[in-house]
Amino acid sequence: MSHLEQRLENDLSKIRGRVAEQANLVVKAVRDSIHALQTGDRRLAYTTILNDHPVNRYMRQIDRLCHSFIAVHLPSAGHLRLLSAVIRVNIELERIGDYAVTIARESVQLSAPPTGVISRELERMAGETLLTLTQACKAFNELNAEMARSTMPLIEQMEGSLDALYGEMMSSDQHEKIKDTLAIFVVFTQLKRVADQAKNLCEETVFAATGQQKQAKVYKVLFIDEDNGLLSQMAEAVARVNFPESGLYRSAGRTPARAIDEQLTDFLDKRGIKISGETTAIEKLTQQELAEQYIIVSLHGAVESYIPNIPFHTTAVEWNLDENASEGEGSQDMDDLYREIALRVKDLMELLRGEGAS
Repeated sequence: MSHLEQRLENDLSKIRGRVAEQANLVVKAVRDSIHALQTGDRRLAYTTILNDHPVNRYMRQIDRLCHSFIAVHLPSAGHLRLLSAVIRVNIELERIGDYAVTIARESVQLSAPPTGVISRELERMAGETLLTLTQACKAFNELNAEMARSTMPLIEQMEGSLDALYGEMMSSDQHEKIKDTLAIFVVFTQLKRVADQAKNLCEETVFAATGQQKQAKVYKVLFIDEDNGLLSQMAEAVARVNFPESGLYRSAGRTPARAIDEQLTDFLDKRGIKISGETTAIEKLTQQELAEQYIIVSLHGAVESYIPNIPFHTTAVEWNLDENASEGEGSQDMDDLYREIALRVKDLMELLRGEGAS
């Protein structure tokens, strides 16, 4: 095998490896989102939502690798056919990841996990869906056409089962109400998908015309705790200093202290970090302001204990730091608290933006 042929095979192997890794993440996302729905595990639901960011990064990376492969190797016949399939599969996997996010977001909106017939049907449908998705991914990773062909009838059977379930639901005493609700939900879902695709079309137009790629998203993050006097203020300051291009940060408390902890102010001043010097009440934030936050991080306690109705597109994260950690040893304890918060902020922003987030 020549050097060029070896390089081609290595590059192709790298692309297929990335697709396999992306597929594993997507299958896990679907499995976790369903489990969160079945059990009412809100923490797992929010974790699943945040873990969609690596899936999206894989999609962009695979897309770049495919275009680079085409430009460098000028593939033909089988290789070109495989690259074409990879590009389409890449998009489909990313969409499945989005569906898992939607399931997770819906699960945290339920007052209680599904029960009765709905619970049993959900268990069955989820099991069949995960089986077909896993087999489909395995078939593509192995380029096993026979496995792919044998999987497709299973999916057709699932579609028939789902139609039967809808029919059963419509036959109940509440069939008109259920029918109307489902119809409206479908309409809104399709409108949302149209808007999403229109946005993608605009971004592709800008890229085709100017070569300018989509700008990295800037995430709004709200840090909350009991009094907005120490923990949430420190987290906001750390995020502003270390990741100024990745997010817009603010903090608030349930019962704001009259003033920010003097020890914190002195500690940050010595490091050249300036803060506003004011505390904010969570109740002063409007519903629109809360809905604009991509993530709400509680430094102490459950987010729901501060904000009972978390907006649909907002993700709740709980760090549960010791609010008394800075008492006792003075500067040493403050150093430890600062390092712990800095590490958690770093992990969060790199999960959202990837390694090298700034």
